[in-house]
Amino acid sequence: QVQLVESGGGLVQAGGSLRLSCTASGRTFSSSPMAWFRQGPGKEREFVARISRSGGTRYYVDSVKGRFTISRDNAKNTVYLQMNSLKVEDTAVYYCNTDPPNVGSWGLGTQVTVSS
Repeated sequence: QVQLVESGGGLVQAGGSLRLSCTASGRTFSSSPMAWFRQGPGKEREFVARISRSGGTRYYVDSVKGRFTISRDNAKNTVYLQMNSLKVEDTAVYYCNTDPPNVGSWGLGTQVTVSS
């Protein structure tokens, strides 16, 4: 089972940028498509972005297209989420997981707060 640790969140003004990281351990990282999810205050957890095993295919939810970029480094067992032009509505706890998600692998997430 994959263990996942997210980092890189913080407080940023609208229009700013953050880069999230997620480091995996416990099994072969490169064999799994990976994804980022987020849960805003009072909301359900939602899908944000997905990346294939090799990194060659990426998919984004419409609300982040053109602003967020998912990438991975299989040698480092790490997946990234570069977030630019952040909006207040991007405020959430961000999680990574395999795609489809492994219920037992959810980490603590990393808090992203965007101020106006």
